Amino acid sequence: MSGDPGIGLALGSEPRFERNDPAAIAALCSESFRDALARMARYKQLTCPEEIRVDGRKQETAIEFAWLLAQQAEPAVLVDLCFAWILAIGRRGTGVPLEPVRLTLTRPPAHRRTLEAHFGCRVHFEADRNALVFRNGDLERPFVTHNAELLGMIAPQLEAELGARASSQTLGDRVKGTVKRGLAGQRPSIRFVAQRLGLSARTLQRRLIEEGVTFQELVEAARRELAHHYLGQSTLELNETAYLLGYKDGNSFFRAFHQWEGTTPGEWRNSRRQAATAGR
Repeated sequence: MSGDPGIGLALGSEPRFERNDPAAIAALCSESFRDALARMARYKQLTCPEEIRVDGRKQETAIEFAWLLAQQAEPAVLVDLCFAWILAIGRRGTGVPLEPVRLTLTRPPAHRRTLEAHFGCRVHFEADRNALVFRNGDLERPFVTHNAELLGMIAPQLEAELGARASSQTLGDRVKGTVKRGLAGQRPSIRFVAQRLGLSARTLQRRLIEEGVTFQELVEAARRELAHHYLGQSTLELNETAYLLGYKDGNSFFRAFHQWEGTTPGEWRNSRRQAATAGR
């Protein structure tokens, strides 16, 4: 509505502490930038179906946002807001004008000067992912805003809410949710899922056996549920749906779907649309 190309940057750079949400306050009270990112990624799931992914490499770490129920590309304003928020936490916490290594954006070139002036780094457009990349050394910087007493008041409540959410689900439900978040051109391994759940692969496998289900059955259930969602709620091409479900090609998806439903994905989608039209 504003028409200002820098509105996302402004919204993500809230300077007043009292306007921050509990997750941001906990982040600012952390010991270091790395600790803050871990808390932001952990507590973000309490507020919306969004995941902050911290991908660390040898010399640098990339921060990405994944909108788990999105059916279309996220708006540029939202991407700018989220990355500006990460940078604002880092700069305020460390007390220094941190400059990322680079910002990569999937969108076409636009407003380069505005973005580079704000982030203090080179912006690469038409990239394969939206990511804000920092030097690992900057992540180890201590936070001058570290407040152990305030963190001790906020963190237990946030952890309790996470625990309550986890206890309301079976382990199988949590595995399916983790698999859904990890699907997109790949099939998450049991080691990957176990790590996300804070378990060893062996422990996860044993506990699933105790629940009477296998990891592979849960992967297929997650794929089937997501297939229904994509086919019923979006205009994605069938090959795009296959990719999002972690299949190597459309034929593999077609075979799996026919085994689940006894029909092709296209026929299933058309029948649902016809039923919805008839019910109006």
